[in-house]
Amino acid sequence: MTKRPTILVTRRLPEAVEARLRRDFEARLNPDDRDLGEEDILAGARGADGILTSAIDRMPASLIRRLPDSVKIIATFSVGFDHIDLEAARARGITVTNTPDVLTDATADLTILLLLAASRRAAEGERLVRERRWIGWRPTQLLGLGLQGKNLGIVGMGRIGLAVARRARAFGLSVHYHNRRRLPPEKEEGAVYHETLETLLPLCPFVTLHCPLTPETRHMINRATIELMPPEAVLVNTARGGLVDDEALIEALRSGRLFAAGLDVFEGEPNLHPGYLELDNVFLLPHLGSATRDARNAMGFRCLYNLDCFFAGRPVPDALT
Repeated sequence: MTKRPTILVTRRLPEAVEARLRRDFEARLNPDDRDLGEEDILAGARGADGILTSAIDRMPASLIRRLPDSVKIIATFSVGFDHIDLEAARARGITVTNTPDVLTDATADLTILLLLAASRRAAEGERLVRERRWIGWRPTQLLGLGLQGKNLGIVGMGRIGLAVARRARAFGLSVHYHNRRRLPPEKEEGAVYHETLETLLPLCPFVTLHCPLTPETRHMINRATIELMPPEAVLVNTARGGLVDDEALIEALRSGRLFAAGLDVFEGEPNLHPGYLELDNVFLLPHLGSATRDARNAMGFRCLYNLDCFFAGRPVPDALT
C-alpha cells in the first residue's frame, strides 16, 4: 500500500474538510484550535510531508529555514500569503499554495455590508436599541449617508474588487478604480480607471480597499491620502489591516474629517488599536470576510486539491513558488 502523505494542520478546520483530511492523508490535526508557536510547528512538522496553515499563522524565514527536509509543500487556508516568506520557501524548494476564487462572493457581500453599516450608522443604532435608550422615531435621529448617485472608489480591481463593483452598481453607485494596470473594457463594465490614488480619491466619497499587503501598499491610507478624500467620506477595508495607518484613520474619524469607516481587518489583529473602540463612527467586525459555511468549505477543499495535485505529481493550480 502506498504511504499516505503526512500533513500538519495548524488550525481547526470545517468538519467536512477535516473528514477528507483524515480520509486521504495522515493528518496531524489541531482539535483545540490552539495557537501554535514556531517551536510547536517545528515539532509537529517532524516527519511531515506538508503543512496546511492559515493567514493567522506566521511563517517567517526564520521558521521556514528550520523546517524538516521532509516538508515539501505549505498550503495556506487563505487568499493572502503575506504571512509566509515566499523567498525563504523558494530557497528551500518548498511549494506554497493559496485559495483564490472561492471566497470572492462572501468577501464582496461583506464589503457591501460594511459600506451600508458605516454609511447608515448601524452600530450606533444597534447599541441604542440594545441599551434601551431608544425613545422612538425622530426626524433627525442618526442621519446617515445615501449611496445613490455617488462615486465608489475601489482600490484593487481583482476578483473581489470586480465582485464589489457589480454589487455597488445595484445601489446606484458609479464605480471608479485604481489598479496596478488597467483592465480591458469588457471587464471594466463602465468603471473609470485611475492610474494613481491622487486622481481617484478626491472624486470618491466612498472608498473600499481590495489590494494585497506589500511594502508598497503598507499604510497607503495615511494622513496625506485621507486629506485627498472628500469631506465626510467613508472608508471600508476587508483586505489587510496593514493597508491603513491606524493613527491617521482614528484621528480623521475623531475629528469628523471622515464620516465613518467599516473595518473587518486590522493591523496586528486580534490586538486592534484601542482608539477604534472609543469611536461611535466605525463599524467593526472580527475578520469575517470569508466566514460563510460555503466559502470556508470551499477554501479547505481548494487546499486539499492543491495537496492532491502536488503529491500526485500533477501541476499545482495555485502554486505561488
